[in-house]
Order: sequence, then C-alpha cells, then structure tokens
Amino acid sequence: MSTGHEEERKSLSNNQKRKMKSASRLYAVQALYQMEVSDQIADQVILEFLDHRFGAVVEDVEWLEGDTKLFKQLVKEAVNWQAKVDQMTDRALVAKWPLGRIDSTLRALFRAAGAELTQSETPPKVVITEYVDVARAFFPEGKEPKFVNAVLDHMAREAKPEAF
Repeated sequence: MSTGHEEERKSLSNNQKRKMKSASRLYAVQALYQMEVSDQIADQVILEFLDHRFGAVVEDVEWLEGDTKLFKQLVKEAVNWQAKVDQMTDRALVAKWPLGRIDSTLRALFRAAGAELTQSETPPKVVITEYVDVARAFFPEGKEPKFVNAVLDHMAREAKPEAF
C-alpha cells in the first residue's frame, strides 16, 4: 500500500524532481554555512530548514520545495566525511589558498559537493554543474563560479577517476 507522499512523488515530472534536487543542494550549502557560523549541530539545522525554508514564502518570494532525502543526506554526509572532503579540497586548491582562507560559503559548498562526489552515485559532471550553479546563485557577479568549477573538477577526478 502506498502513502500519499509516495503518490505525490510519483506524479512529479522529471523537471520538477530535478529542480527539487537543485534546491536541496543550495539548501545544503546554506545549512552547512549556518552550522559553521552558529555552532548548531546537523540535526538542529536540518529540522529548521525542513520546517522553515522548504516551500516557505519570504518577502513575497516562494522558496522551492527541496528533495528532503537528498538534503538530509548531503548535510549528514558532509559532516560525517568532513575531514576527508576538506583534505581533498585542500589538494584541489592552490597551495597559497588553504581551505581555511577561503570564504565560508565556498567552504560549505565544497563540503556539500565533496560529500556528494564521494558518497553518492551522482555522476561527477552533474555534481560539478549543479554546484557551479549554486556558486552563481551566491556570487552572481564574481569569479567564484569559475573557481568552483576548477576546484570541483580536480576533486571529481580524484574521487572518481573512472568517470573521466
């Protein structure tokens, strides 16, 4: 017997599912950033985002619903594998720019992307494209999206060399 939630998920178009996954990646980066600046734990931030961000209307702007499962997985995996992902990120950064010197939003992005690269079956090129889009959302006028693309390409080649 299927639940109403399962029926709802089945009826979503592939485009809507893709948008929900993209939103979840953006929310995961925001959640990881929030954890870093506020010393909240993963479970607190996850609950806050699920209760107050997914589908919320803020200043007449409706936030997209996210893919709850992907969001939780990204945040938890980023926390669980943070040391490994941070080391991989450091290797991908230029020696003059250790992870500790980069913007905390980018650090959160690299942690979410690194978790997805190392702990999921998502093709690396999809991960790179998605997180470059997230970087564009946070830094629409900056050079950060190109920087993110270069760093994630290096990380992806280390994490899944067989995909290239």
